[in-house]
Order: sequence, then structure tokens, then C-alpha cells
Amino acid sequence: RVQLVESGGGSVQAGGSLRLSCAASGYTYSSYYMGWFRQAPGKEREGVAAISPRGGSTYYADSVKGRFTISRDNAKNTLYLQMNSLKPEDTAVYYCAAAGVGLIPGTYNYWGQGTPVTVSS
Repeated sequence: RVQLVESGGGSVQAGGSLRLSCAASGYTYSSYYMGWFRQAPGKEREGVAAISPRGGSTYYADSVKGRFTISRDNAKNTLYLQMNSLKPEDTAVYYCAAAGVGLIPGTYNYWGQGTPVTVSS
């Protein structure tokens, strides 16, 4: 069965950095788009970044462009999100997802359990 397991979340001060990882198993990882999404308390889940199956194309929400970088290692079945210059408004639970389209949460078929990120001012 498909499993997505996120790690790397935590608490950091504004301006700091975190690197999230997502280990995938149970399907042909290299065949599908992968994405990172986040959900803050009281808000809808939103797309943060997405990457094509071979990593040649990436997509970012305007709010994270220039600060976050999505990447994937298909040999390790692992997805990454490097987050720099973090802001308090980046505080949310971050989820990785597989087999969807771009930054649209409803199109993704598989989801991890989420990892919390807290950015203090």
C-alpha cells in the first residue's frame, strides 16, 4: 500500500530554515507528480510547491517563491522541501502528497500524515 511519511518539521524563529523530507513507498514513485501542501489552523489546505515526475518542472505558490525549493531524489523515493527565510505566516502542518496535478489539493490521491512547522517572530 502507498505510504508517505514526512519528517523535518519543528519550531524555528523567523528568518530561519527547515528542510522537510517525505519518504514514499508502495508505488512507482518516479512516475508521478509530487507536492507539498500546508494547512494552518482555521484555514483551508493550500498548495505550496509541486514537482514533475523527473523533476524537470517545479511550481510554487506566490507566497513562497524565492524562499522555498522543492526537489526529489527518485533513487531514494524521497521528496524534499527546503524552506528558507521563514515567516510566522508559514506556520502550518505541512503534508506531502502524490499523484496529482500542480498545486490543487483535490487532485492528489495519496497523502502523508503531516509534520508541523511553527515559526515564531
